[in-house]
Amino acid sequence: MTIRRSRRDFLEAVAGVAAAPTILRAKPRAAQKVAASDRIRVAIVGMGIRGQQDVRSALRTPGAELVAAADVYDGRLTLAKELWGGQLFTTRDYRDVLARPDVDAVIVATPDHWHSQIAIDAMQARKDVYVEKPMVQQLDEGRRIIEAARQTGRILQAGSQHVSSIVYAKARELFRAGAIGELNLVEAWINRNSPMGAWQYSIPPDASPQTIDWDRFLGHAPKRPFDPVRLFRWRNYRDYGTGIPGDLFVHLFTGIHFVLDALGPTRAIASGGTRYWNDGRDVPDVMLAIYDYPKTSTHPAFTLSLKVNFAEGAGDNTTFRFVGPEGVLTIGDNSVTLSRRPPAKEPGQTSDTFAKATETAFMKEYRAKYPDRPELQPRHDETYAAPPRYNSTEDHFRNFFDAVRTRRPVVEDAVFGLRAAGPALLANHSYFENRQIGWDAEKMTRTSMESH
Repeated sequence: MTIRRSRRDFLEAVAGVAAAPTILRAKPRAAQKVAASDRIRVAIVGMGIRGQQDVRSALRTPGAELVAAADVYDGRLTLAKELWGGQLFTTRDYRDVLARPDVDAVIVATPDHWHSQIAIDAMQARKDVYVEKPMVQQLDEGRRIIEAARQTGRILQAGSQHVSSIVYAKARELFRAGAIGELNLVEAWINRNSPMGAWQYSIPPDASPQTIDWDRFLGHAPKRPFDPVRLFRWRNYRDYGTGIPGDLFVHLFTGIHFVLDALGPTRAIASGGTRYWNDGRDVPDVMLAIYDYPKTSTHPAFTLSLKVNFAEGAGDNTTFRFVGPEGVLTIGDNSVTLSRRPPAKEPGQTSDTFAKATETAFMKEYRAKYPDRPELQPRHDETYAAPPRYNSTEDHFRNFFDAVRTRRPVVEDAVFGLRAAGPALLANHSYFENRQIGWDAEKMTRTSMESH
């Protein structure tokens, strides 16, 4: 393995850690004063919950300025002006935003079924694009986004912030240093136990065909009579969203691929169902998926286990575990912990199942090799925590805007975005088709399982 290092390399990499501060250092903040010519004028398309969070994070980057907003619901456009000033240009039609010469970059935070079209249209209008995860709703949209980015030369960054997190960067450093030995398993889960966590968002009392451009919301989705529940809780429906895999598994894939420099799995199988939130949704509220990753130059072969439960009685919890025979890396609560347990001094024996004379002969030889000296097994845990109130989304936007200014590529570009979204969407394919699905990580396409 090209990244495998010796035990000595690892010990040197973490030497002195116990005496050093455990708080990770955030990236230096950009200078507070930015020349007017260096300002980046941003538009938001999709002013929902995540869209508003994105704008707040984006505007914490010096030099970023919000100039336009688009949404199909008039109430969100009113709110945009209330939050960011009456001078803000607002419209129901995102194409009005793309036509404006004062827009440099576009944040796409719409329902999933609009991501690829708006991202492609924006790049063709010579705008740089920050598109929320998952980058695509359907696998065949991925190639079109990749090609549009290549042809236009625009910056496109997918909006899953783990690749910009100092916590995940530390996990990557530890993995590369050989901290856990030969990786064999990655497991991750996101558990929730609240209506908001299960996408039961509020419906505004003024929602009507007069305040909502229903046909524009539907786009290429199947035509249906006006139903504000499907708009404001769109994640619950396959017509507009991607369920648990596209909304949450994709975050996990982003983190895994970043830490391991992984391209993707060879196959996937998923299970789940609607176990609690029987509210008319047509996607599961509990889902588990298993993936096989092959050996590559950056990691050994390993198994990946993902789980999301929207009715977890113990409350919200998100955890990653990278497991090897020499240690475990656990990411959660904006920190990464390396847990290491020294191996036993002797392998153990079952000689008491032998005849007495045989047991005696065996134990004489065994104790000559492993003297009977009980030893304490020390526990080694090192936790590296982000500073209080650290927000990786802010770093993700800072990296995006740096790329907009310098034209240097981003980590989470269109190819990375598809390599995270693709395996996530395979879980939906497996669940709804009731079979395992093959995947070619290099070509980023589904394959026949006969080829595996």
